[in-house]
Amino acid sequence: MASIGFVSLGCPKALVDSEHIITSLQQRGYAISPNYQDADLVIVNTCGFIDAAVTESLDAIGEALKDNGRVIVTGCLGKRENSAGDNLVATVHPRILGVTGPHQTQEVMDLVSTHLPIDRPTRPIHLPAQGTKLTPKHYAYLKISEGCSHSCSFCIIPDLRGPLVSRPLKDILAEAKILLDAGVKELLVVSQDTSAYGVDRKNKAEFIGTQSIRANFPNLVEQLSVLAAPYAAWVRLHYVYPYPSVKEVIPLFGKVVVPYLDMPLQHAHPEVLKRMKRPANSEKMLERISEWRAQCPDLVLRSTFIAGFPSETATEFQALLDFLPLAQIDRLGCFAYSPVEGAQANALEGALSDEVRAARRDQVMLVQRDISAARLHAKIGRTMRVLVDELVQDDTGVFALTRSAGDAPEIDGNVIVARPPRHWHVGDWREVTVIDANEYDLIAQVGSPGVQQSPSASHALPHTR
Repeated sequence: MASIGFVSLGCPKALVDSEHIITSLQQRGYAISPNYQDADLVIVNTCGFIDAAVTESLDAIGEALKDNGRVIVTGCLGKRENSAGDNLVATVHPRILGVTGPHQTQEVMDLVSTHLPIDRPTRPIHLPAQGTKLTPKHYAYLKISEGCSHSCSFCIIPDLRGPLVSRPLKDILAEAKILLDAGVKELLVVSQDTSAYGVDRKNKAEFIGTQSIRANFPNLVEQLSVLAAPYAAWVRLHYVYPYPSVKEVIPLFGKVVVPYLDMPLQHAHPEVLKRMKRPANSEKMLERISEWRAQCPDLVLRSTFIAGFPSETATEFQALLDFLPLAQIDRLGCFAYSPVEGAQANALEGALSDEVRAARRDQVMLVQRDISAARLHAKIGRTMRVLVDELVQDDTGVFALTRSAGDAPEIDGNVIVARPPRHWHVGDWREVTVIDANEYDLIAQVGSPGVQQSPSASHALPHTR
């Protein structure tokens, strides 16, 4: 059986692309190799957004060429060009067999058929209805659209992935049901701009069963809520822009659609946001956050910010620092501005030094550390439903890494449980009581709040962020 090695880099949207490619390969009779040496060729799905991602992707391609020699490249970096207008990957690594852009499964399959044809019939591979997933069995990413129609000055995603193209609502719901039937307990809704879902299709109505439903963001969330409820599963929303329609979704938050919004705000000063070409301002955002939390007190907000954007003055940066205690964002990541080749922001004057950008990023994270710690400590004593992600044994004993409704996998903290019962398994729903917290994680125990664990036991637990 022809065997293919696979490397998947980048964001969850790229991970979904990788799942589609691997599923298509297996359906055609190719095996997936766990290493380069036993593979007949290697596919590298790349990220090409920021310099660090470009370097990582180019290094991964180079490693695959060194250890295998036959490499096909796909993903966002496949669309990047150098200053001369030539394909960047092909210029740096001319030995590659071929290169495609993101979400181009058929083009990848065509390259594989050309360079590694299957000459004889192979034994059929019986795949589950959901195809091959690269996430643990208990959660899966559900991609609702491709591309983005924004023109943020620091971003080239529309150049790499094209404009917004929303999937039909019925197709999304059909995939969600397949995943839920397969035992998935958490659907992570992803796209480049989740709250813009359906805008490109003018929110055209579709028949879902006997109902005519307009395909827009609030209706999508409502339909996923109805679908997931009988499974007692979670639906989590990522990459939500702060549009007015978000207000319509807040009342849907509860046991199924978790009270969690992943909303990249990027800055708080209006002039910086204007230079970024971002659709928000800090005063309106504070009002909206206050309204949302009044409707849903358990709401958890995740966001990302950029420090050191070109021409960012000390006053503008201070506005960002002042915004953080007012907004009380639960989960926050901050990046030092990194110029991306081809981005409009490169033409802006007033570029700041690497040292200033890094120092400002560190200042933001220092302020956020205290906010995060305070918000997590406020949860001590609460009993909550958690999903078990991992059971770990080290020198201190056995502990479970679990997540609450306020924790997305890979990017947020954990609810750490010491000495979980032996009948616990990965993917289980469990109920725990929070007994301690640090800056990023909650410490919990099995049982009622009245039975306290010793401080030494909780302090011995790992710091996961």
